[in-house]
Parts: sequence; structure tokens; C-alpha cells
Amino acid sequence: MKLSTKGRYGLRALLDLAVHADGTHVSLYNIADRQQISVNYLEQVFSQLRKAGYVRSVKGAQGGYALAMQPQEMTIGGILRVLEGSLHIATEETSGENPLQDCIKKYVWDRINGGIDHVVDSITLGDLVEEYRSGQDYTMFYI
Repeated sequence: MKLSTKGRYGLRALLDLAVHADGTHVSLYNIADRQQISVNYLEQVFSQLRKAGYVRSVKGAQGGYALAMQPQEMTIGGILRVLEGSLHIATEETSGENPLQDCIKKYVWDRINGGIDHVVDSITLGDLVEEYRSGQDYTMFYI
């Protein structure tokens, strides 16, 4: 499985929004500038995220985007499925007529797919925000 730029950039932009929002709306221009992503591309990505209920938009001079729910409520799996569709590497159906095919599906494809689901559904956007902030140097300088 390989994620497209939509999934990778979308997750990066959503994390940027979560880190920089602080209760205010953030413009796509600011996110695009910080992340070096086209504003037009982000408009498409955020349109999908808005329709899925992950972000809300406000029009006007002080407008922009904000998270529609708490970061701890947003799983990475949910976000990526909105942007990418299924994350499974194989969606092979079995008919029960081919025991070799059934064996491979059960012991290989289903296990890999289950592992992917487990990982992406156990990480939240809140986890990424915490990880990002813990890696930042918050040294205070006093004059």
C-alpha cells in the first residue's frame, strides 16, 4: 500500500491546523505557506475533510478553517479513509471454491489489512499534536 499525496498532505495540513489553531480559524494560505503545499490542492483536500465533518470553515476576512471536533476524537485511520478510501492492500473475495486462495486471504491479506487498521485506528490527531509539541524546544528567554 502506498498513500497518495492527498493522504500525506492532508494529514500534514490537518496536523498543522491542530497545532496552530489555538481556538481561532486558520487560513489555508497560512497552512499552505508553512507546509509548502499548493493552496488550490489544499482547497480540494479540505473540501473532503469538511464534508466528512473533520473541519469547519468560516468565510470572511477573519475566516479560515478550524477543527470540527477535538483532536483526540479523530483517528488517523478515519482521516486517511476520507482522503484515500480503503487502506487495505488486498480486497480479495473468496468463494470457498479455491482452498489455496482462501488460505492466502485468511493468513496473509486479512492479517496485513488487520494490522494496518489496528495501527491507524489506534493513533489520533491528538497523539500527533502531543508528539509534535514534545519535540519542540520551548526554551524561554527572559530579558
